[in-house]
Amino acid sequence: MCVPSYPHKMNQTMLIKKNLMFLFICLLSLSMTAQLETPQPSPTATLTQKVGLSDVTVNYSRPSMKARTIFGGLVPFNEIWRTGANASTKVKFSDNVKVEGQEVPAGEYSLFTIPGAAEWTIILNKNITLSGSDGYSEKEDQCRFMAKVVKGGNTESFTIEMGGFTTSTANMMLNWADVTVSFQIETKAVEQVDKQIKELLVDGPSAGTYYNAARFYLDQNKELDQALAWIDIAMEKRPDAFWYTHQKAQILAKLGRNKEAITVAEASMAAAKANADGDYGYVLNNETLINELKAKK
Repeated sequence: MCVPSYPHKMNQTMLIKKNLMFLFICLLSLSMTAQLETPQPSPTATLTQKVGLSDVTVNYSRPSMKARTIFGGLVPFNEIWRTGANASTKVKFSDNVKVEGQEVPAGEYSLFTIPGAAEWTIILNKNITLSGSDGYSEKEDQCRFMAKVVKGGNTESFTIEMGGFTTSTANMMLNWADVTVSFQIETKAVEQVDKQIKELLVDGPSAGTYYNAARFYLDQNKELDQALAWIDIAMEKRPDAFWYTHQKAQILAKLGRNKEAITVAEASMAAAKANADGDYGYVLNNETLINELKAKK
């Protein structure tokens, strides 16, 4: 007796087996590449603090005591320390500052320290690519200074904080175990406020401010008389700015004062042609406006 074969069903069975094998391989590959995420022994932290009108940002890792002797033990005396764990600690200043009286330009720096029993050496280094202190070079220091150790307290996890605020200064404090070391950051807040007062209350808004306000109102077709008053002030402050003059011509044109607009546009075009650095396209802009206005006559 012959048993009939079913090639179609056999092909389907083989296809299912192949698909199942492919799926198994994919799942196995995913399980091999997946990484288990666990809490960090020394978790990362970010401190962002406004000092005066400047931002100070610190990125660091926070190791814990865990019943160990920290300074003079886990962290040896008189050796360079990354000032935390994992990658070296980074400090970023949004503006130029002084750190313990030393000028530090705006930017990001690695914070290294050399702990001692009575005082520490504090270092801001320009190399921010180091994983720890390996590769540290004193030649890349932006500044270094001494800071006294204050004993007291019991800080389990290494902590960087800010305090002692004044109008333009604050102290950065490094706390761990029974040790606190602090140093002053001085911003240019007083000078920055003086500049604002002079600009806003003494000198008043700049020519560019009046120009931008006039242009905005022109674009919005809003309060064109006010826009004209503002552009006149801008031109008084910057009589050389032929693009301001062109703006006035456009405002006059929208106000329907075409004859005046043509005269002002011609003056703008003449100034643009005479400019040694080029006309910035304002010869064509003014020609186009003049031709449009003349066509309306």
